Amino acid sequence: MFPLYVTGTDTGIGKTLSSCALLHALRAGGLRAIGMKPVASGCMRVDGEWRNEDALALQAAGEAGIAYVDVNPFALEHPLAPELAARDAGIEVELPPILAAHARLAARADAVVMEGVGGWAAPLSATLTQADLVHALRLPVVLVVGLRLGCLSHALLSARAIAADGVQLAGWIASHVDPAMERVEDNIVMLRERLPAPCWGVLPHAPGVDPALLARHLRIPERV
Repeated sequence: MFPLYVTGTDTGIGKTLSSCALLHALRAGGLRAIGMKPVASGCMRVDGEWRNEDALALQAAGEAGIAYVDVNPFALEHPLAPELAARDAGIEVELPPILAAHARLAARADAVVMEGVGGWAAPLSATLTQADLVHALRLPVVLVVGLRLGCLSHALLSARAIAADGVQLAGWIASHVDPAMERVEDNIVMLRERLPAPCWGVLPHAPGVDPALLARHLRIPERV
């Protein structure tokens, strides 16, 4: 089993694109890979059910025939922090439904790529952190670093927080989110020198690109 938890230096820095590219790369390597976004806020009504765009992208990038409810157990309507969106919906984000859905996915896969919410410290609920979820499933973490001004501080602080929570940082992916950023390569070199985990790849700024085409930019280790 090749489990991963994908977090980011912030929201909107390419976690979903990176997760989908990881799924395509794993499947290209012969693994049955499935994506999961256990908690997603900002959903739309599709056939009477709440659906999230990022979760749908993960579902499409993974193995066929996977039920949406297992990919995204908590689909929340409002595009807010999960704690607030769940409060608006009158529900509580809890660990057992997520663990049960992950177990069903793991039974059908060689790899499950789970995407988190926002940055690492973003809570899932008033009583549940992303670290709690990662510890419960013993998942190694991949950090997506949004390449823009300030990324060095954001990346190093995220790595420190992950380590402080007693979680393994298996690697990181650089994501070009600001095409106007200066000295990109210099920043990548400094990130390579300072982050305590290997770089798995650098994804170019390519809005609307098929994530399957980005899989070639990734180098995933055989073990994490």
